Amino acid sequence: MKKWGFFVIIILLLLGLKAMNITPTVQQTHKDIAKEDHDIQRGTLTSAQTINITQDQVYQGNLLLVNKEYPVHQDSVQSDVVNLFEHKELLQGYGLLDTHIQLSERVAQKFLKMIEAAEKDGIQHFLISSGYRDFEEQRSLYQEKGSDYALPAGYSEHNLGLSLDIGSTQMEMSKAPEGEWLQKNAWRYGFILRYPKDKTAITGIQYEPWHFRYVGLPHSAIMKENNLVLEQYLDFLKEHKSTSTVVNGTTYDVMYHPISHNMTLEIPVHHHYETSGNNIDGVIVTVSK
Repeated sequence: MKKWGFFVIIILLLLGLKAMNITPTVQQTHKDIAKEDHDIQRGTLTSAQTINITQDQVYQGNLLLVNKEYPVHQDSVQSDVVNLFEHKELLQGYGLLDTHIQLSERVAQKFLKMIEAAEKDGIQHFLISSGYRDFEEQRSLYQEKGSDYALPAGYSEHNLGLSLDIGSTQMEMSKAPEGEWLQKNAWRYGFILRYPKDKTAITGIQYEPWHFRYVGLPHSAIMKENNLVLEQYLDFLKEHKSTSTVVNGTTYDVMYHPISHNMTLEIPVHHHYETSGNNIDGVIVTVSK
């Protein structure tokens, strides 16, 4: 009789929880994200917003892969490139090698925040030696310096406006405190060391301790955590379709979509999202919440 009484109590508790609409909290796994992404595309999530994805977006964004196989498209160049010397509000805490250096204004603002953080750690001798180069400037550099120093026009990340060469006014970057600080902390501000010493076989470029590329969060965090260069990260996304991470208390869901034609996607409503092509065959949608 006592056992029956115990079961009755359990049943009443379960009915009460259901009536109160209480559901258990479940930590989302990698497979859960993939299922959610699939449900979103099918329109089975009740609260969703529709976004349009065009084929042109394959060649736009922060995650474009540029190398000897995948050149820069004209649409890939950042639209907000500015001369840093002419924008004094962006030129604080670091020097310029010359007065003609250009960079995406948005990336320059991120760089400025990073430099301010480094200064708080006592690291303050930064110098930008190169930023954005248009195709004509890249062509002239290649003709003057050759393939040992430069890449042909359209095949350099500098043609995007997302990359910059950072040096130290004190010593060469491979030995400078500035280089050491950036290798440890640049990911926090969306930057990656694009050509590390241990990844030359993958990137096809010799070690460049000065060359940093903006990819944005959470991508820089995922790449840092897993010791991935951009080539590897894009392959990872293409293979797994989706991944999730938490950075500074914000949850990010990152989803890869192959693009062969214009299409629409649905994402949870009231969530911030960003899109970027990979410059190959797809678009990465990043949803933060």
